[in-house]
Amino acid sequence: MKLSADLQDFAKRLGHRFAKPELLVRAVTHSSISSPTRPDNQRLEFLGDRVLGLVMAEALLVADTGASEGQLAPRFNALVRKEACAEVAREIDLGAVLKLGRSEMMSGGRRKEALLGDGMEAVIAAVYQDAGFEAARDVILKLWGQRVTTVDADARDAKTALQEWAQARGQQPPRYVEVSREGPDHAPVFQIAARLESGEEAQASAGSKRQAEQAAAKALLDRMEAGNG
Repeated sequence: MKLSADLQDFAKRLGHRFAKPELLVRAVTHSSISSPTRPDNQRLEFLGDRVLGLVMAEALLVADTGASEGQLAPRFNALVRKEACAEVAREIDLGAVLKLGRSEMMSGGRRKEALLGDGMEAVIAAVYQDAGFEAARDVILKLWGQRVTTVDADARDAKTALQEWAQARGQQPPRYVEVSREGPDHAPVFQIAARLESGEEAQASAGSKRQAEQAAAKALLDRMEAGNG
């Protein structure tokens, strides 16, 4: 099998030359266009998630030899979660080569965070199956770059951190309220308010509810911690 011109260009951006091009084709094939003769990337996604996790865990141990498990775990989560994978996918324009069904294409699938994140994990697995762990590690470390060493020392999930802050002060867990939703279905913008039992709140906007909730939680936590000196 020979890769199409767009996939050849993508492989160059990825930094890997495929001995088995069919692996890359499968990695970019979404379930919305799969068939018995055209398998989708879900099994590769499953594998790629594990390969990425092992590479990141190893890299974090090397980057900070004195860090405790409690410090490493949130950093690890920040580096392997779907948003991080989608960010890397955007940098190498993975969306441009995703093979999608018509409905997904019409709904903006090439820009969807979940599809980009899943696709990135599948591509990692394709490299791993094509050339082994060392090749996959080289690709991952190149693409993730300085993220490994610059990830926040305390990269706790903002919602978890805010909940811990509230509970430490005898308050109920924060509530998250959708204030508004604007934009077309394929590119919505959610305005979310994070509210504490004591009445304080902060709002934030993002392209997904999860991102907006995280941003609102961080804004509120930053405000509360600043107010408490």
